[in-house]
Amino acid sequence: MDIEYSPEFIKCFKKLPKKIKLKAVEKEKVFRKNYLDSILKTHKLHGKLSGKLAFSVDAKIRIIFSLVSPSMVRFHSIGGHDIYK
Repeated sequence: MDIEYSPEFIKCFKKLPKKIKLKAVEKEKVFRKNYLDSILKTHKLHGKLSGKLAFSVDAKIRIIFSLVSPSMVRFHSIGGHDIYK
């Protein structure tokens, strides 16, 4: 699966601690194989983020994404629960 990274995602990713960045890279490997893998805890979002999905990097960090096509997704943001606002 191809992943397109938004400028916001790149900006937020750069600010993360190295330990979280490494976890995110590992979760992305799982995501590329199957974005619905239960280890990711992928879920649909509601409200102003309706139409987007998110998955867990760890207990506090999430990645918001959307499906662009069957083989392409766009990562919109990464961070704590405040990214849902």
